[in-house]
Amino acid sequence: MADQPREKLKNYGSSILSDSELLAIIIRSGSQTENAVDLSKRLLRSLDFDLNRLMRLSLSELMQFKGIGLAKAVGITAAFEIGRRSKVSNTQKINVANSSMQAYELMAPHLALLKEEEFWILCLSNSNKVINKYQISKGGITETLVDIRVVLRKIIACGAVKAIAVHNHPSGIACPSNADKKLTSKLVEATQILDIKLLDHLIVTENTYFSFADENLM
Repeated sequence: MADQPREKLKNYGSSILSDSELLAIIIRSGSQTENAVDLSKRLLRSLDFDLNRLMRLSLSELMQFKGIGLAKAVGITAAFEIGRRSKVSNTQKINVANSSMQAYELMAPHLALLKEEEFWILCLSNSNKVINKYQISKGGITETLVDIRVVLRKIIACGAVKAIAVHNHPSGIACPSNADKKLTSKLVEATQILDIKLLDHLIVTENTYFSFADENLM
């Protein structure tokens, strides 16, 4: 039974396999009471078959599931990290941020699934070409402190004339808080003094985003 997913992949390709069958290939073996597929189904069922929830689990959290030891937990974590790095690599092909959607596509692989808030700044040329992107701060589950001076130094240091602020909401709720609105106002005022145009402030979540510019809140 444990070999069936591997045989199916060999004969028909990976796309035909279910999530539990793919996970069974990664963990390789089950336990004395269940095979790899059944173990995978039980693990996924406990997470409502949400792969993003599985991706966010730490090694210690994975090992709390009966039948998942260190080796299996490491294998699962490594597989998801390869997938995450693949997404990040694909964003290297995005070299302009002409819209909130392009900025979201560029930053989502970095921020969408994090458990803690992070604040980043996208530095752009006059033609909206991405010069660089920087993590400015990393905080807790509900907020992260942002030093406006650090933001300005990063923008100036790389010679950017435009910028987009980006941070994530681990809660999955993209709606801006009062603190988000105040920060945006401060950023707009500070960048204007230095003749830098802040194009947008994005709030990134797992499945969507909020754009201050799109909502005319800049």
